[in-house]
Amino acid sequence: MKTYYFLALVLSAVAATPASAQSVRYTFDKKADFSKYKTYKWVAIKDARQLDELTAEQLIGTFDLELAKKGLAKTQSDDTDLYIGYQIARLKDKPLNNSNIGLAAGSGVGGSTGAVSTTTAVHSGQLVLDIYDSTTKQLVWRGVVSDPIDADAKPDKKQKHMDKAVQKLLKNYPPKLA
Repeated sequence: MKTYYFLALVLSAVAATPASAQSVRYTFDKKADFSKYKTYKWVAIKDARQLDELTAEQLIGTFDLELAKKGLAKTQSDDTDLYIGYQIARLKDKPLNNSNIGLAAGSGVGGSTGAVSTTTAVHSGQLVLDIYDSTTKQLVWRGVVSDPIDADAKPDKKQKHMDKAVQKLLKNYPPKLA
């Protein structure tokens, strides 16, 4: 009888634990030749909500590791193949609907030539990764992952959670054309 009671207690505890599933969506420019992209530079997206400095550094480091596995090399030079930027929506933010994204001044992309129209809805607790062709200054790939950062976790668990989110987000980069 004690075994059944214990089993019922464990099952109810598991059922009461909130699931933290990280969902991913992505889209890309089917005309872009992803095989030509070898280098990238991080840029700030104009008016985008960013993370605190320590978490941003941790996130970018996580992306850098995963992008290296994809064959991309990070550079500080403006002579790069791709510009990459991120933005987030926090729990207390209202949902975002970006209709015109431009990269921040000083990033090598500016003004209306760096603007890209998009209709991706961004909801609280999501991270958006935008990848732009540096020559055309057009968005070539966008991924959105929910629940990318567990802010309340201890540092090692926070990193594992972030690793999982970034791996899921970049799983389909570069896209495979049929």
